[in-house]
Amino acid sequence: MQNESGVRGRTRRAILAAAASALARDRAATLADIAEAAGVGRSTLHRYFADREELMNAVVEDSLTVISRSIDEAALGQGPPLEGMRRLVAAMLDVADRLMFLWGDPRVLEAFDKSSPGEDGSGAAPQSVVDLIERGQAEGVFDPEVSADWIQNVLWAVVYTGVEQVEKGLMPRHGVYATVVRTFENGIRVHAP
Repeated sequence: MQNESGVRGRTRRAILAAAASALARDRAATLADIAEAAGVGRSTLHRYFADREELMNAVVEDSLTVISRSIDEAALGQGPPLEGMRRLVAAMLDVADRLMFLWGDPRVLEAFDKSSPGEDGSGAAPQSVVDLIERGQAEGVFDPEVSADWIQNVLWAVVYTGVEQVEKGLMPRHGVYATVVRTFENGIRVHAP
């Protein structure tokens, strides 16, 4: 991702955010749709990105960066593992459009130009997430009978489902955090009081 400041940087970031949002909701969104969502003209969009493929690669790279930054800001290594996991859920919900864009269609990451510096295109979670899960398992907070990878994938699935429910209008945005945390922490069975 290029480091740009000022108006050019803000415009580029607005285009990337609008593209992630528009494409998360409609994979067939046109460049004109994305330009409109970003509040720029199509000619402006083309000054930043020559074609759809270049834009898609930039949106994938930017989305991976935004998600990674959000996870870093959640400070997963601080405090008890359960609190760290709750901060992680909040961090993921804060970048919901980016998650929906990246993982809503597996072809997005498959098509990503893996030659981009600093990104492998895998969408793999940062080591801090795995470390948090393993620390929680060692402290008896998370089930040690399943792998950290399993727990991580269950977490991503529950977060994704929560975001998807909000997008479909089946759950209010303000209620998704509590539902995701409750489902992840308690599973789906009813617990005795």
